[in-house]
Amino acid sequence: MQQLCRRIRGPRRSAAVLAITALALVVPSVATTSRPTATVPARPAAPAVARATCSPSPAPGVRMSEAIRGQAGHRRSTGTLRALTLMIDFPDARGAGSARGRFAEFFPQTAQWYRTSSYGALDYRASAPVKSWIRMPHTFASYGIKRGVGYDPGYRKLVRDIAKAAEGRVDFGKYDLLNVLVTPNAGPSALHTVLSVTFTGMTEAPKADGVPLSDVSFVYGRQEDGSATAKANAYRVLPHENAHVLGLPDLYTADSGSSRVGHWDLMSETWGPGNDVLGWHKRRLGWLDGEQVSCVNGSGDETRTIAPLSGAGEDRSGRHRATRLVYVPATDTTGYALEVRTQEGNDEAVCKPGVLVYWIDTGAESGDGPVTVRDSSPHSGGCSHQPNMNAELSDAPFAVGEGMTDERTGISVAVTGHDRASGGYRVRISRP
Repeated sequence: MQQLCRRIRGPRRSAAVLAITALALVVPSVATTSRPTATVPARPAAPAVARATCSPSPAPGVRMSEAIRGQAGHRRSTGTLRALTLMIDFPDARGAGSARGRFAEFFPQTAQWYRTSSYGALDYRASAPVKSWIRMPHTFASYGIKRGVGYDPGYRKLVRDIAKAAEGRVDFGKYDLLNVLVTPNAGPSALHTVLSVTFTGMTEAPKADGVPLSDVSFVYGRQEDGSATAKANAYRVLPHENAHVLGLPDLYTADSGSSRVGHWDLMSETWGPGNDVLGWHKRRLGWLDGEQVSCVNGSGDETRTIAPLSGAGEDRSGRHRATRLVYVPATDTTGYALEVRTQEGNDEAVCKPGVLVYWIDTGAESGDGPVTVRDSSPHSGGCSHQPNMNAELSDAPFAVGEGMTDERTGISVAVTGHDRASGGYRVRISRP
């Protein structure tokens, strides 16, 4: 598998820019009902195709996409995931505070976040067999670590040194991935430059105890911006990075660091208050099963009842497993996903509950904007103004009586009412 490296975006006030050239995002034009008409820039797109696939595959050449099928090479996302966690420092950046304290910044919060998001399907187990800082043999500066650098030569050298320094104290063969928590005084503050990065599926990675260290997440600095909840939520950089190992792409755009998903997914924004991941990602990771996903790929009008994404299993009436994600394919690589988001579970920042509608393009690479949330209230300024959130998209969900029409594909979505049994919404979907 080819080298894949993913970086999280910095806080909204950060001036850091990723040195990556990204393609323009491809989205169709959309109009909302019960709101002023809004148009989203678009490229020419194929009209809606009857019976387009409900489980799109990745486009040729796309290494990490939003495809459901054909995504081999990632770590398990259900069952038990064992994460080896090592705390390292350097001769020129000795450990700030205790290594145990550094570990406590991320655990058990990361494990709890995954337990909640996966409805208990992923048992994330973090181990730190070495309780002290592991000193690297060279200075931090000697590894040439900067924002945007690749795996070679600096990170390969660092991974090799970590394996050697931990030799005899760690059985690397017992774990599925490696977390490296770097002393926060190594490198610039996370408020100015975010260095945290994940390398996954690395070919010819350095080995330890006979196993290649091919899936490694590095975390630097501290995401503390002075806001009241910053310290409590700073851990979320790690579940973001580990999600790359599970196969999820970045949802911000690498050219500008901006997001077309806002705070609706951890792969978009990790700063600010807590958030979950999209239902599409839960489907990809196996946290939603086939009974909880409905596909609308025929022509005409169909009605679906969508239960809140934060719930799991049976609906509140106890009669059946509720639908929590609806997919409306436009082509074999694009379509709309619908889900209901409420202020429950990992979603503490939701200020307007409702039906979240977003466009998926499996032909877009990580960092090229593979997902775009449709805003029910364009140019409203949003309903939440918590620090480090994309405020404009905070009121994106559609409420009862609201809807949208995709002017290019002809797909329409209208929220027609509440559903008392599931606590969700009834939605009418139209395809030409």
